Amino acid sequence: MSRRMQGGFSLVELAIVLVIVGLMIGGLMTPLQTQFEQRRISETQRVLDEAREALTGFALRNGYLPCPAISASNGLEDRSGGYCTGGRRDGLLPWATLGVAKADGWGHMLRYSVTPAFSNSQVLFGLATPRDITIGTRDSRGNLVTASGINDVPAVVVSHGRNGLGAVSETGVPVAGVGAANQDERTNAMGGIAFVTRPPSDARAPGGEFDDLVVWLSPNVLFSRMVAAGALPR
Repeated sequence: MSRRMQGGFSLVELAIVLVIVGLMIGGLMTPLQTQFEQRRISETQRVLDEAREALTGFALRNGYLPCPAISASNGLEDRSGGYCTGGRRDGLLPWATLGVAKADGWGHMLRYSVTPAFSNSQVLFGLATPRDITIGTRDSRGNLVTASGINDVPAVVVSHGRNGLGAVSETGVPVAGVGAANQDERTNAMGGIAFVTRPPSDARAPGGEFDDLVVWLSPNVLFSRMVAAGALPR
């Protein structure tokens, strides 16, 4: 038996083996991370779809939409009499009132904004009640265009995505989100009446990096469901 075989692997050979193993592990980790991220996205989309359905069901049952939640720890809608407390229209999804999940796949609380005329429980909304929320998107050239009718959306629910820009945690602590230079994510973080939706993208895409997920109540779908149920017209 040769001395080389008796002595085992040399340090150089062991180093080469370790490098190869490291490359193999690194090559496996990237697909796994991609799979985990896709699962979070799919889970978040499911949660958002359920929230939208719950909002429609709430409107069918009550004739109005709920107010934002009281806090990150109290998911009941924050209502004073027939109106949202303090006239607030934007905040956290009232998950306890709706009976749905409160956070997205990254553990960030879901944002919710509602047209005030639709959350008024004293004057119930009708087919002619004006909405005031607009959803925008980016075209292939990066121009901001509408994804909904202008001032035509009753309510919107937003996940601030993986980077969490504008989100709070389940304990109510603001998330130290990255991507502060992204105008579209900053728009969604401001809440109010303007929101942006578009496919997830990196910094090279028109409008920059974007990972928010957005769903909204179509007035046409909402009214159709309510008319079919006999809840409209009043």
